[in-house]
Amino acid sequence: MTTSSTPLNATLTAYDLWKCYGDSAVVQGINFVLEPGEIVGLLGPNGAGKTTTVGMLYGSVVPSRGFVQFGPWQMPVQGRQARTHMGIVTQEDNLDPDFTVFENLTHFAHHYRIWGQTARQRAGELLDLVNLQDKGKYQIDELSGGMKRRLVLARALLNHPRLVFLDEPTTGLDPDARQDFWRLVLHLKSEGCGVLLTTHYMDEAQRLCDRILLMQQGKVIDEGKPLDLIARVVGREVAEVEGIAPEKLQALADQFGVWTRPFGNATLVTLPLEQPDTLWQQIEALHPLRLARRQANLEDVFLRLTGTLLE
Repeated sequence: MTTSSTPLNATLTAYDLWKCYGDSAVVQGINFVLEPGEIVGLLGPNGAGKTTTVGMLYGSVVPSRGFVQFGPWQMPVQGRQARTHMGIVTQEDNLDPDFTVFENLTHFAHHYRIWGQTARQRAGELLDLVNLQDKGKYQIDELSGGMKRRLVLARALLNHPRLVFLDEPTTGLDPDARQDFWRLVLHLKSEGCGVLLTTHYMDEAQRLCDRILLMQQGKVIDEGKPLDLIARVVGREVAEVEGIAPEKLQALADQFGVWTRPFGNATLVTLPLEQPDTLWQQIEALHPLRLARRQANLEDVFLRLTGTLLE
């Protein structure tokens, strides 16, 4: 994917990004670095400011304060130059229904001044990459949802980008289509491409991301590697308990220095790193209607930090 025009330094750095509309700040003080060959995830509920943050990083939204540096370019002032080395997959497919699959790529290539045989060759390479090589003559409405998402990704790669933004890329896809898309994202990483991913799926973030920024109400409330976040914020294991009064579980949790949270019809109780079986046995002795023990995950992290589940 590297070209002779690729900048030597394809690092993306966000410096104190703010976005205000009137007196309302929808993004507040975002700072982070995304290195080549790294996948960074932005996680948060609707309204957390993820899409606005992506817009500022990509140069399509002008920040109220702060700036973005990508390689030698500062945005938004040099956004046009920077975007020649970026790709973006938005939440909408926005493919052209008047063109075939192949034509969607060759015509879009003109935006990057890729023409003629070069455009056709690049379109063929990308259809092979996303496993749509036998769908080139199909109309867009003949594709499944997963195929459309793969085609949108292929379109985002026409210009050999060194940084790709994926904004909720697998929303609405079935599990098989999601895993197909995950393999393509990991391929980009292996090629040295930086990836900024926003997603509502905690399993997706945990599987793909090297680092995660957790956002709420426009702010980053915590960040780190997925497993480090889980270990630091939650621990190793949790118990899901139904049929026991929350006050009794809270009293037990206080004895062991752990935390509890409502979790649907159940209560979530973290098990201590030392002697987890002791607390587990005491919960069992209360004879709950249902008791399950499992590994802690990113959803538990978000629940503990925000008090709500990510929807």
